[in-house]
Amino acid sequence: MSYFAAAAVRVEGGWTADELSLRGAADLDEVAERLRDVEPDADLSLLFVEVDDTYLVIMRLDDGEDLRVFGSDSALAEESRLGALLVGDLKTSVTGLDDTDEPVAPAGGSAGDEESDQPAVDPEADPVGDADLLADLGVSAQRLLNLCAREGMLPGDVTTEVCQVLGCADEVEELREV
Repeated sequence: MSYFAAAAVRVEGGWTADELSLRGAADLDEVAERLRDVEPDADLSLLFVEVDDTYLVIMRLDDGEDLRVFGSDSALAEESRLGALLVGDLKTSVTGLDDTDEPVAPAGGSAGDEESDQPAVDPEADPVGDADLLADLGVSAQRLLNLCAREGMLPGDVTTEVCQVLGCADEVEELREV
C-alpha cells in the first residue's frame, strides 16, 4: 500500500509541515512519538495519513500528549499492516452523529443544492475514532464526516480542505510537490 503522511505542527510563529515516514513503526505509540519528534515544543501536532487514495487517518497531539485518532473507514485495518497499526484498535464507530451541523457544499455547488442531501457518511464506509478531534479548530465532526463521504473526494482533497480551514494548507501542499 502506498501512503502519504504529512505532519502539520503549530508553534508560536504559525504552522510548519514535514513528511513523516511510518516505515517500521511497531505500534500507534511509536507513530505518536515520531509525530512528537517533528517539533517537540509544538502546542498542536497533526498527522494526516492518506492511504492508496482510499483512506484517511488523522492523528492529533496537544502539547505532545493525549493522542486522538480518526479513521475514515475501519476497513483500512483489514487492508494492510499500516491500516491495522493506525486504526486497528479503534472501536468507536462515528456513524451515529446527528445532522445539526451545517451542510458541506458539494464540489461545484452550494450547501443549499439538492446534492447536499447526501448521508452524513458513505454507507459503505465505517468511520472510527474521534471525528470531533478538529472541532475546536473549525472543522466539526459532521463537517469532517461529510467531507470524507462526499462523492469523488479523495483523502488528499479532504486533507487540503481541512488544512485550508486550519491555515496550514500551503505548508502541507508544498510537501506534495517535492
